[in-house]
Amino acid sequence: MDVILLGTGSPLPSPNRAGPATLVRAGAVNLLADAGRGVVMRLAAVGVGPAALSAVLLTHMHSDHICDLNDVITSHWVMNTAPTALKVFGPKGAKALVEATLAMLAFDVKYRIDHHDDLNAGPVIETVELEPGDRFTVGDCAITAYQTDHSPVFPTLGYRIEQAGGVVAIAGDTVPCAGLDALCKDADIYVQTVIRDDLVKRVPLQRLQDILDYHSTVEQAAQTAERAGVRTLMLTHYVPNLMPGQEDQWRDIARPHFKGEIVLGDDLTSASVAPK
Repeated sequence: MDVILLGTGSPLPSPNRAGPATLVRAGAVNLLADAGRGVVMRLAAVGVGPAALSAVLLTHMHSDHICDLNDVITSHWVMNTAPTALKVFGPKGAKALVEATLAMLAFDVKYRIDHHDDLNAGPVIETVELEPGDRFTVGDCAITAYQTDHSPVFPTLGYRIEQAGGVVAIAGDTVPCAGLDALCKDADIYVQTVIRDDLVKRVPLQRLQDILDYHSTVEQAAQTAERAGVRTLMLTHYVPNLMPGQEDQWRDIARPHFKGEIVLGDDLTSASVAPK
């Protein structure tokens, strides 16, 4: 399995970082976790068109994680040469989100059907709302949903993806909790959104200070990884934005708490699960 950080940004706009989105490529299976701003452009950069997506996994409904779901839906629909359902998995509320997105796209869908003789129906979305502990398969990947803690945002999910003995844990936005520990247990790769609380605390803006209580810090992500026996920790969704040349600073913060490999960087940074 290959894990690609399609977008490493956050709600804070960046000219260089797309919004939160991670691609897991496992043989013929392409799993997209979240759909932040610019996700379709980043998919194109790694040669995976929206038509090639096997499923979308939503961790929660914060806008920065879903704002380009509409682009994924439209592009998947138009770029497939035959009617093909897009599978969307997410926590409770995912169905309402998809229905609202399709309502927003209604004008566009009508225009395209009116113009193209080979388009006779709109996008088909198979949305599945999950509870913690639910397990399902996409191709030869076994995926389990775990409850995470991004309170007061509720519900939020992380996904444990298993294929051919390899394990990838996609955590989304969360603070340390029992569900996160279970999600990451003995994972080959653990992907965690993080903040630098030392830098955020310097900004005298209450709205920014508010994020401190519901995101993992770099230290906490490293501690979770060590506690769970993770092999590789991938950091993403950097707040504040990771600036060029700061990579070693962020690694140095994590290093005292985790003995494994630490991966972070620009959009399209990747890591792979070694064959077993």
